[in-house]
Amino acid sequence: MKNVTKKLLSLGLCATMVAGMTACGSDGSTPSSNTGNDTPASVESSESTGSSVAESSESTGVYNEGETRTIRIGTWYDHYYDSTHTDIHDDPSVSDEELAQMHFDVVKEVEEKYNVRIEFVNLTWDGIQESINTSILAGQPDCDIYEGDLGFLIPAALNGFATNLEDVLPADNGLFTDQTVFSQVDIGKDDGVYLFQSNSGEMLLANTYMLAYNKQMLDEVGLEDPNALYERGEWTWEKWREYLLALTRDTDGDGVIDVYGYGSRWDFLVYNLTMSNGTTIASSETENLSSPEVGEVLDFIYNMYNVDRVANPWNADDFDYNQNAYLDGRVAFWIDAAWISSANNDAGLEFDVVWCPWPIGPSGDESTNKFKNVSSGNAWMIPVGVEDPELVYNVFYDWQNWYHDDVDLRDNDLTWWEDCAITEENYAVMEYMGERGAFDLWNALGLEWDWSQLLNGEMTAAQFQETYKQSVQDALDSFFK
Repeated sequence: MKNVTKKLLSLGLCATMVAGMTACGSDGSTPSSNTGNDTPASVESSESTGSSVAESSESTGVYNEGETRTIRIGTWYDHYYDSTHTDIHDDPSVSDEELAQMHFDVVKEVEEKYNVRIEFVNLTWDGIQESINTSILAGQPDCDIYEGDLGFLIPAALNGFATNLEDVLPADNGLFTDQTVFSQVDIGKDDGVYLFQSNSGEMLLANTYMLAYNKQMLDEVGLEDPNALYERGEWTWEKWREYLLALTRDTDGDGVIDVYGYGSRWDFLVYNLTMSNGTTIASSETENLSSPEVGEVLDFIYNMYNVDRVANPWNADDFDYNQNAYLDGRVAFWIDAAWISSANNDAGLEFDVVWCPWPIGPSGDESTNKFKNVSSGNAWMIPVGVEDPELVYNVFYDWQNWYHDDVDLRDNDLTWWEDCAITEENYAVMEYMGERGAFDLWNALGLEWDWSQLLNGEMTAAQFQETYKQSVQDALDSFFK
């Protein structure tokens, strides 16, 4: 599946899916969190430094003169490898010793090239936030680079704690051009680049939430493959509503609905319906919850649960009940992701799982709609006050760019993701969605709002907007102050 096309239209996804959902990965494992961004590989020699580190496109000759400098990278989990490690088995999860040895060797090569030591510091989840809020504010950052969740890195950057990389890197740096190794993170500001993420095949696929369906249920009522409809530009909210109505049934004739058209978590639903309607809730300094476009999203959700009653009734006490409603055949459509598929790899389902893009909303457009919220996940930040941030960036770049811009080498093993997708068609949908990201902070604002009021009919869409629009605005004011 290494060369699966990323263009949905070339797949012929209307072809019959024949692979049943039996498992996602033979051992139920997920990618190791400590190596997902930094898998090692062979590197070429560099005559100018006497090391075997390749002269990457980012290398600018910046070198640390005098005493060896330690570049400290603050994280919230253990990373391998750095200058403190003496053996590949310092990483207890080593499975491929040849690959681990190459990664281990890269550290020494970067050290020699720049006259530095590399040290990852596990500050823990709470500790890294405390370090950012105290040491940077005091003008003496504890670390040269911080890795953290965007939920707290974005406000840190917006409040002036992050170095503007446009001020310290040359204009032709890859971060501003091809973004092969690191990609920019949109934080809602257009005056610079403050956060960056490690670029890889895994990063492309991460945080994608596909609309999934039970193929046999659609076949039973004679409904066409939504992927075929999407290819023709006919997969819309209104068409999906027709499908949901047709799929909500009393299958045993006892007068009680036992199969619903849809069932999953509300947060995933809100993410994807806003993007598929060409809108956001909180992507700038001004709240957009009260907009007509978001009103259309809320109305659609309200109608699913309270008017058409095509959604599995919401269980406010058990997210897993809602998320996993598809396992026992209670719903025809649900929201899936690689990690959800992996968590349920031993379910032994007797039906085919098919992924498709989200239908287009009334204010949306296929050419501009997005399918992945990029305001969540991990990113990197060089804090203000760090000495020679260009050196810091280049050291980290060479440590990360073990594949010397050879992305095929970097992404040569995406087996876990492929297994979770089950079919090549599903994998292509996941790639397609991963390429089209949108920035929306609404679920990172720390707001206390009760979405069950919308789901159970206690509030209409308009009432929900009126109730919470000021809360969203107040939270954004804090972010962008």
